[in-house]
Amino acid sequence: MLTGNAPAEAVGAARATLRGNRRTGFSKGAGRSYDFTCPSPDSYPFQWAWDSSYHAIALTRTDTRRARDELRSLVGAATPSGFLPHMLLWQDDLRPTATAEFRIDLWEQWRSVTIAPPVVARAVERVHQATGDQLWLRRVLQPVLAFFSWLKEHRTSPSTGLLEIYQPDESGLDCSPKYDAALGIEGLAPCAVSDAWHSAMRTLIEDYSPGRTPESPLRGRNRFVWNDVLVNTVYADGLACLARLARSAQLPERIVTRLTEQSRAIGAALLRHCWDERTGAFYDLDLVSGRRVEILTASSLFPILLDSVPRGHAQRLIEQHLLNEGEFWRPYPVPSVAANEPTYDPEFATNAIFRGSSWVNLNWYLYWGLKKHGYHAEASTLVERTCRLVAASGTRECYGPENAAGHGAHSFGWSTLVLDLVAAEDAEADDRTAAEAS
Repeated sequence: MLTGNAPAEAVGAARATLRGNRRTGFSKGAGRSYDFTCPSPDSYPFQWAWDSSYHAIALTRTDTRRARDELRSLVGAATPSGFLPHMLLWQDDLRPTATAEFRIDLWEQWRSVTIAPPVVARAVERVHQATGDQLWLRRVLQPVLAFFSWLKEHRTSPSTGLLEIYQPDESGLDCSPKYDAALGIEGLAPCAVSDAWHSAMRTLIEDYSPGRTPESPLRGRNRFVWNDVLVNTVYADGLACLARLARSAQLPERIVTRLTEQSRAIGAALLRHCWDERTGAFYDLDLVSGRRVEILTASSLFPILLDSVPRGHAQRLIEQHLLNEGEFWRPYPVPSVAANEPTYDPEFATNAIFRGSSWVNLNWYLYWGLKKHGYHAEASTLVERTCRLVAASGTRECYGPENAAGHGAHSFGWSTLVLDLVAAEDAEADDRTAAEAS
């Protein structure tokens, strides 16, 4: 059971953020209405695909109608081919500055041409579990299934069977040091990292433009072609979620079987290509250089979520790395880069994200991984410390793993996932009490 004032303070901050970040209206550019939760009013005013998926999960704990509307707005932007953009720039008045500020290629003037980690499948499952709304499920399931089919058709590496990304921000982990060498910014002083990363991203985007579409064959450009462990874990997890949702929606059993097999195949490919037996961790593949990038980041731990990863591998990830105080089990875990990596930046000295700060969305995923493998006490500790982060600094974009200092954007939407973590712990405590009483 969670103790102290931090859970209540964190819940209060999260609820206020969800209220304040809601955006509704009609987009002339897109020709449709929108209803979503922006990641941050000051820093990120638009709708981001993986952010909105997290927002919907948090909203299941406060307002299930808004949770359904969040995802309905998101999947309403899918194209006839099945592509679901990373960014949806609904607000007409804010759109003109977006390309320069967010380093994006706009496509059809209001949506990005890039993908995000496909958290949407898990979000749909969580909202359906919370509401039992079969009509809503039928409306949103088909575009999500189409998006996963699009990913398989257009983003599968012929050499590995894993999904590819073509620029770092498609992983959502924008400035992670695991991309430094590929971008040509390796070994810089902390004060130079942010400017160098932005410059490298502008160059990459310019090389891909003009005329880029979601289906452009960027693999052949050989500029940045990457198998990311986090992206592929989220993809495999999403396929498993979709298999369960397809059964709930009474779709043909062959669809359930296909999705289940695809999920297992991605897990097997991660083991085959990304697992390093020597260090006991998963690492990304840079397909341009042909090398595994052995930088230990939080994404190295993510496959503990998958049924297809053997229990021994998961235990090694958890005990050797996640719960290792010299790596990830810091005072306020889980840092996005292991503390023993040279690029570890716990103080946000680089002014660049995912280089050491702790993130509530990473903690949220790893919480369920710990629970899956029976590490219940450690999972509870992770929730306690996550609550202390939010209680100390509010709903910030990310946090200092050594001191809980807030980093990045304020009033940050996916830090409201603390609502789901607290509710999950409270439910488990209630179950224990009921079992003891019986």
